[in-house]
Amino acid sequence: MNKKRQFFPRQVVEAGGNRWDWALLPIVLALFVLMAYGSQQMARPYELGQTLPMTLDPWYLPYYVLRTTLRMFIALGASVIFSCVFAALTTKYRVAEKVMVPMLDILQSIPILGFLSITVTAFIALFPGNLLGVECAAIFAIFTSQAWNMAFSAYQGFRSVPAELSEAAQVFQLSGWQRFWRLEMPFAMPGLLWNMMMSMSGGWFFVVASEAIVVSNQTIKLPGMGSYIALAIEQSNLQAIGWAIFAMLIAVLLYDQLFFRPLLAWADKFRFEETGSDTAQTSWLLTWLRRTERTQQIVEWFGHQLSRSIAVFRLSHDGTSIRARKDKPSLVPQRVWDAVIAAVVFYALWSLVHFIRTEVGWSEVGHVVVLGVYTMIRVVVLLALAAIIWVPVGIWIGMNPRWASRTQAVAQFLAAFPANLVFPVAVIIIVRYHLNPDIWLSPLMILGTQWYLLFNVIAGASTIPTELRHAAKNFGLTGWLKWRRYLLPAIFPSFVTGAITASGGSWNAAIVAEIVSWGPTTLKAHGIGSYIGEMTAAGDFPRIALGIGIMCIFVMGFNHFVWRRLYTMAESRLHF
Repeated sequence: MNKKRQFFPRQVVEAGGNRWDWALLPIVLALFVLMAYGSQQMARPYELGQTLPMTLDPWYLPYYVLRTTLRMFIALGASVIFSCVFAALTTKYRVAEKVMVPMLDILQSIPILGFLSITVTAFIALFPGNLLGVECAAIFAIFTSQAWNMAFSAYQGFRSVPAELSEAAQVFQLSGWQRFWRLEMPFAMPGLLWNMMMSMSGGWFFVVASEAIVVSNQTIKLPGMGSYIALAIEQSNLQAIGWAIFAMLIAVLLYDQLFFRPLLAWADKFRFEETGSDTAQTSWLLTWLRRTERTQQIVEWFGHQLSRSIAVFRLSHDGTSIRARKDKPSLVPQRVWDAVIAAVVFYALWSLVHFIRTEVGWSEVGHVVVLGVYTMIRVVVLLALAAIIWVPVGIWIGMNPRWASRTQAVAQFLAAFPANLVFPVAVIIIVRYHLNPDIWLSPLMILGTQWYLLFNVIAGASTIPTELRHAAKNFGLTGWLKWRRYLLPAIFPSFVTGAITASGGSWNAAIVAEIVSWGPTTLKAHGIGSYIGEMTAAGDFPRIALGIGIMCIFVMGFNHFVWRRLYTMAESRLHF
């Protein structure tokens, strides 16, 4: 039977069960407050006002697409390096895992504008007098929209290496460096690549927020698709919106064919299966490169250099040496480390209480909590509606490999489609028919994040063992019995991982979806997203930190009390 793979890890939820995740939250929030004050002091209106001229002439679109794509690929490369380092440290060192996993769980719940409001002024102070600091801030913002799920995917891949392969690595006395390249990285590669593809699409969704930045009542626009879309929205130019959609479609098709499809086809050889798979990816570019002599020489040279590094970092002793014996770990360093974290936690809590009393007040905290409840209701309702629509579609696509290959680029484009491009239609309809913004702006939150749910359901359905499909067919399962006994249990773990990503993305998307503008018209829905957006535009750093902190508590609480329990159900009852 095939070894079932998950493209998002169960540790995304299990981190909520770590005893330090809630303890580390006040530390992170206290650091954000400190950084907010520092950013407020470093902000220079003249430097924040620097910008480059933008035009809606469609002839400039190739240049803007190239600039945006280059930023996204730089962020993607940094995300890959970060993910590998994170996975290697957390799987090899228990002390690092104890802090880094819950810390990453907290960081992924912080919205992108939360990072932007602090890092923009910090990067500008680091590179005064030019736009390099703003470029770094934009790339860092895109990095924060890509890195977290990739890091968790690599962590899950490293942690879920089959026991028999780990035993083989011990028998062959592989060093840490050899184990990384020969076992852990190949095993985690398929899941990491799928997450890279979805992270790239997620970066497009937040490209407007990262390239057209409004902070401290100052506007920063970098040449790129995000600024182009923001300018088109300001000028109410529907024709420019249409050109932007067309340019994005071309860009997504190009990097799907030239980058992701060859990588997915190449990584298919790393799948851990005991039976043959009929879902293998194909790529015309990879086939052509494999037939090119110069490409083969380059690949052989790289492989030779990697083999030399593996030989250099081999173990200096074999398994029979006394040095191969593992020492019994001492509990003293662990207890000291726990005491240090506890002391820092208490100090952070005291700092947060002092901050609330002196800067915002407890009444403001209660107001933001109520706004968080409004946003949470929207996320839950929209996620349920998306599941009703996309679970059947995802199962059908995943169980038909030909359609899965054909719809890959379409799904990437839909996932990359920024909600900002739908703002004109939403604003016009709501104003014309006098609709309630609290209700009719809500679908914009799930517009870009619902595709994460579809991607994961497709992945889960495509990994259903062939013999299980034949068994269901032989037993004649039909109707609700087929869904209850066969299809839903088979894809339930993948559904939960997709729902986690879609839920987290919806909380982030609330910042741009709960307050929208089209020309002079601005519509606002009551929620924590619109609160953070307004405070960021006004440069009110204490209230930005408050909104981010409350949102982190909501997201982590939802992970702990909902997703973790669903994963427990999937592991104990709904799995194959």
